[in-house]
Amino acid sequence: MATSDLPPSLTADPGISPAELHLAARNHGMPLEALGLDVTPVGLHYLLIHYDIPVIDPATWRLTIGGAVSHETRLSLDDLQARSSVTRRVTLECAGNGRARLSPRAISQPWLNHAIGTGSWTGVPLADLLEEVAPTDAAVELVFTGADRGVEGGQPQAYQRSLTIEQARRDGVVLAYALNGAPLPPQHGAPVRLVVPGWYGMASVKWLQTIEAVTEPFDGYQQTTAYRWRDAPDDPGTPMREIRVQSMLLPPGVPDFATRRRFVPAGPTPLSGRAWSGHGPVTHVEVSTDGGATWVPAQLDPPPDPHAWQRFTCTWDAPVGRHELCSRATDAAGRTQPLEPEWNLGGYGGNAVHRLDVEVTPS
Repeated sequence: MATSDLPPSLTADPGISPAELHLAARNHGMPLEALGLDVTPVGLHYLLIHYDIPVIDPATWRLTIGGAVSHETRLSLDDLQARSSVTRRVTLECAGNGRARLSPRAISQPWLNHAIGTGSWTGVPLADLLEEVAPTDAAVELVFTGADRGVEGGQPQAYQRSLTIEQARRDGVVLAYALNGAPLPPQHGAPVRLVVPGWYGMASVKWLQTIEAVTEPFDGYQQTTAYRWRDAPDDPGTPMREIRVQSMLLPPGVPDFATRRRFVPAGPTPLSGRAWSGHGPVTHVEVSTDGGATWVPAQLDPPPDPHAWQRFTCTWDAPVGRHELCSRATDAAGRTQPLEPEWNLGGYGGNAVHRLDVEVTPS
């Protein structure tokens, strides 16, 4: 694609624009050393905020569930916390993870590969609340509206997404009011947010205000314009939903400050990392120490929760010199990470093999 053919939302310039710097200052990724932890501390979990963080008083907050339901209801935080709760470990990933590695790329949050995190979320199963309100036979979807508002694509809007009734009833979909055993912090959607395990993070609407059962498919901006895999501006695209199979290596050794190149002493070196997928558990992980020319299988732990990342390990007898370490995972659906990023207009679904630049020094 020639530069002259690019829409205004794309750039072939590898530099980061001022607009992207504004976004990068508001949002943050997970430091890769946190891959060594089973659960990501709240302050290290990736964060993407579309508009502004709303200021909400938990004491006066109310959630309305209405529309095409038999029993409309309005719930306080105390009402939710009085119900039976579940705690689920869930790995979330931004749909734009890896966007900065594409060229040309969309002008948006310039993620490399840090837009991930695994939290322990506590809340009320959405299926239980749907039993109470009883969507009518005419209801086809639930529209979730957050308190955050802004302008995107030239459209003033509240952040909204929808799920079909069937999707909303899936096991693990919760209205969460706690993260890692503590109340949700403001940046993660306090006092209550939706958590949709196995799907990219855009589906897990924060700062929930209303849930409306509708009789026609929702056609809001975040559903039909944003978060769709497109190959060209006139391509209607396919919606981003389940997380594509992914794995990442815990960086070994110590880093160079500016480049993040790793320095490792020669000899037996333990390697580890995490793997996950929204299409079922990961079935095997391979590791390469020569840039993907050859691969060896890693030991893979079972998932601690159906939608949480899995740990993998292996040992590398590291020889002196410079090496490129890679990992690639395959999930239960038979999907394997590609060797190179797959380009698309929005820069979504980046799941190419993770690569680390490592220099092995004499021990």
